[in-house]
Amino acid sequence: MRRFAVVARAIDPASLIKEVASAQHGATSVFIGSVRDVNDGRSVSGIDYSSYTAMAEAELERILDEAENRFGVAALIVEHRVGPLSLGEVSVAIAAAHAHRAPALDCTRYVIEEIKRRVPIWKMERYVDGTREWVDPTRSDGVAHT
Repeated sequence: MRRFAVVARAIDPASLIKEVASAQHGATSVFIGSVRDVNDGRSVSGIDYSSYTAMAEAELERILDEAENRFGVAALIVEHRVGPLSLGEVSVAIAAAHAHRAPALDCTRYVIEEIKRRVPIWKMERYVDGTREWVDPTRSDGVAHT
């Protein structure tokens, strides 16, 4: 079982967990990225995500292929949201299931890192002071950004 989508609706992580649930899977790993209230010391009021959806979905498919081959997960689901998001809303959710925890955990980390690096989804942060700024998802300062 696998599925991926770029969506304009709210993401329900519980429904992703239910989709990958099976008595055969001893481990389910879930990553949930949500809009936080501060980035680089600036107060954030929300984020606008945009994408080149056809290309994003093609790249997501390649990432899922790689993850399945690399980690042997039995089920893998990814949803990434586009459009305006408010503080606390889920921007991306990944659910990976495997018989054992290590491959499930490693898979979710691999998938989110590859999404940030390769998938054409862009975010513009909206700040409390009324300004907006595009954020580089590949920027690395030692802290994982979502």
